[in-house]
Amino acid sequence: MPVSAGAPRIAVITGGHSYDVPGFHQLWRALGNDLNVYIQHLEDFASSPLEVRQAYDAVVFYIMMMDGPTDEGLPWYAGQPRTALEQLGGTDQGIVILHHALLAYPQWELWSEIVGITARTFGFYHAETVGSQIANPDHPITRGLAPWTMIDETYTMADAGPDSDVLITYDHPRSMRTIAWTRQFRQSRVFCYEAGHDNDTWSDPNFQEVLRRGVLWSAGRLG
Repeated sequence: MPVSAGAPRIAVITGGHSYDVPGFHQLWRALGNDLNVYIQHLEDFASSPLEVRQAYDAVVFYIMMMDGPTDEGLPWYAGQPRTALEQLGGTDQGIVILHHALLAYPQWELWSEIVGITARTFGFYHAETVGSQIANPDHPITRGLAPWTMIDETYTMADAGPDSDVLITYDHPRSMRTIAWTRQFRQSRVFCYEAGHDNDTWSDPNFQEVLRRGVLWSAGRLG
């Protein structure tokens, strides 16, 4: 299916965690032709010129680097990841933090500010059955959605703070409560979504719809 003319350009950034490559690419194709998606490693993003990085309408992070980031001691092809990440929010480019990207750079204050959670120590439980509850039915990302159940990996960690707009919650003993939320980071709209470990979740049509809307909203194309 060809991408629609004028579809927002979306960078999807990976690194620091393995994933099902064919399944992940299929997920982004399944979201439809209103997203023009460029999946790339953080090294590729960080080594691109500033004007290339800022040409994306939104950047989706699916990373889980636990150290750094740093610009020092890296091979030439790795670029300057710390500088590239520190430049986020300098325009109205959207930011999406997906699943294990919530856990990235646990000691870095800037990433905690983007995510909206200060203390990001965590536990995790694989293949839990979770029920998504709509906390804010009036937001463009969740408007018209009904609660649903799916399988996913859960995290036990602190919830998003009061400066975030919580959209979806879980009531599960092995999970944090806040699952999807929005916030502002500098000039950027930020959408955070805890869900999305593997194809058990990626194939769920409700998950796909929330992710699609979240990306479009962060890019200023929804609501």
